[in-house]
Amino acid sequence: MELDFKNNKIAEFRSAQSMSQRRLAKELGTSQANLSRWERGTTVPSALECWKIADYFDVSMDVICGRKEY
Repeated sequence: MELDFKNNKIAEFRSAQSMSQRRLAKELGTSQANLSRWERGTTVPSALECWKIADYFDVSMDVICGRKEY
């Protein structure tokens, strides 16, 4: 099974809160470069990192990953 993270909603949620990549990366304990790659879907965050993102925005992991609408 191939993972497709290109439809993730990280940038959408971040933008809705007028938050910079740098600030969100700091809140999540990662680098801005890492966050940028996740938003573009060029790399996939670990399950723990997805969980942190979902918790931060108070949505399910399925929503963050673009598998469900919020």
